[in-house]
Amino acid sequence: MKKLLVVFAVLFVSIAIFAADFYVVKAGDTLSKIANETGLSVEELVKYNNIENPDLIVVGQKLRLKPAYTQKDLNEQLVMATLWYQTSGEMRALAYQAFNFAKMLFDADLKNYPDETKTRAVIVDIDETVLNNSPYDAGHIGTEYAYPYGWTEWCEAREAKPLPGAVEFLKYVAEKGGEVFYISNRKEKVKQATIDNLKKFGFPFADEKHVLLRTTTSDKEPRRQLVAKDYKIVLLMGDNLNDFTSVFRHKGVDERNALVEQMKEKWGTKFIVLPNPIYGDWEGAVYNGNWGLSPEEKNKVRKEHLIRWEKEE
Repeated sequence: MKKLLVVFAVLFVSIAIFAADFYVVKAGDTLSKIANETGLSVEELVKYNNIENPDLIVVGQKLRLKPAYTQKDLNEQLVMATLWYQTSGEMRALAYQAFNFAKMLFDADLKNYPDETKTRAVIVDIDETVLNNSPYDAGHIGTEYAYPYGWTEWCEAREAKPLPGAVEFLKYVAEKGGEVFYISNRKEKVKQATIDNLKKFGFPFADEKHVLLRTTTSDKEPRRQLVAKDYKIVLLMGDNLNDFTSVFRHKGVDERNALVEQMKEKWGTKFIVLPNPIYGDWEGAVYNGNWGLSPEEKNKVRKEHLIRWEKEE
């Protein structure tokens, strides 16, 4: 009897899942009628089922009620990048390498320009530059959710931990008379939570003046210029090319790479990049700025950009 109940339970769940994913066309059905019953639009039904003639559906035909490839499917592509970010010694080594090298550059500026009259400043991005938000990204795996779902709540939780070496380097800057400015595209509404999160782990200059978040534009150049008016910017650190200069904004893959080549003398001398394979404007460049692509379209475009080698048979 128990086995029979289990079989019925499994069958019931299977039917429920099938019913949620598909609709079987009945006599008298039209796409408009099915759309009304399912809460979808006719356009969505046509798209999900590659229907060439919306007036031609047949009894018994199974219609998809959601895309064949969903956000949940796309989120599976986060697994390896997020796993590497959270577990690899290589990621920790790269972070330490970045901040150790930043210290060398700061020391070199102190030595080479002993009579500098302006206060020295280091500009850092926040997310994936000094704070690790990978638990937020990992939380989307296995779900239909994506950014910005839950982002405000994550920021308000104040749980992002420092990247290896970040606190130590920025404290060193403060000890040597410099100041730190955190220029981030987090929104102003999470400013206090962001300041609290930075203070929680001992980051220096975690205050209203030095934490510059997004207000009217995601372009960071006006905020960088604000710092440059009164300070000598010794170096900038970030995980996104837009953290260094606005010339990278709204550019495609080839343009971004060409610009990196043009300013190759600045990498490691003025600009220090932190690794972030999870997200960034590099992804938007792959889409030519069209973030509104469907999960299926994003999957297709991502794979089209891969350089492949295949063994000849």
